[in-house]
Amino acid sequence: MSQDTTKDDVLREPIIDLDDETLFVVSQTFKALCDPTRIRILNFLCSEEHSVNEIAEKLNLSQSSVSHQLRFLKNLRLVKFRREGTTLYYSNDDDHIMNLLQQAIDHATHT
Repeated sequence: MSQDTTKDDVLREPIIDLDDETLFVVSQTFKALCDPTRIRILNFLCSEEHSVNEIAEKLNLSQSSVSHQLRFLKNLRLVKFRREGTTLYYSNDDDHIMNLLQQAIDHATHT
């Protein structure tokens, strides 16, 4: 390994036989990341928590649409929530996915 290469930069050996559950979870994760609205929501939640209202207002989306997308993301354990009174605050629940998303954004904006 060169000085500029870290252990994390080196590709790991592939897992040859992925079980059905792993294949399903990986495909669902990529399905979550293939939707522009979900990408916008995850990106908005990458650094701090926000209520459904805040997400809807900031991203110019309906509350219904935001709630629907958050439910999908929560079922995949990509976001989590906490309740304060009647308000739900959502935040990211998986740093691996946030790193993957950031890498994809960096790749897309690389010139």
